[in-house]
Amino acid sequence: MAEISAKLDSLHIAPRKVRLVARSLKGLRVRDAVSLLNFRIKRASVPVARLLKSAIANAKNNAKIANPEENLFVKNIRVDSGRSFKRFMPRARGRASLIKKRTSHVIITLTSKDHVS
Repeated sequence: MAEISAKLDSLHIAPRKVRLVARSLKGLRVRDAVSLLNFRIKRASVPVARLLKSAIANAKNNAKIANPEENLFVKNIRVDSGRSFKRFMPRARGRASLIKKRTSHVIITLTSKDHVS
């Protein structure tokens, strides 16, 4: 069976904060991962849950997997840093300090039970 993946680009949350949510999902059954994300009190849990639901829809429609909530597991979830928007904050003596508004790229990979390592 092939792996099913979904990708989220340019999420306006820092990668360090998204990784806090993403690390808890690896190896979980998809049904358990969705319920875990519904009760997380982190801002990154909402877009990661939407990405997981998109991967489930990819499994249903593209890979023609019946009942993906029961048959699939989260094999891997990767959070990379994206573009950083640079802004400046005024400081003392006419200076300015740099503020980086960081973004994230998230890739989730689902697979069946016999392919989980």
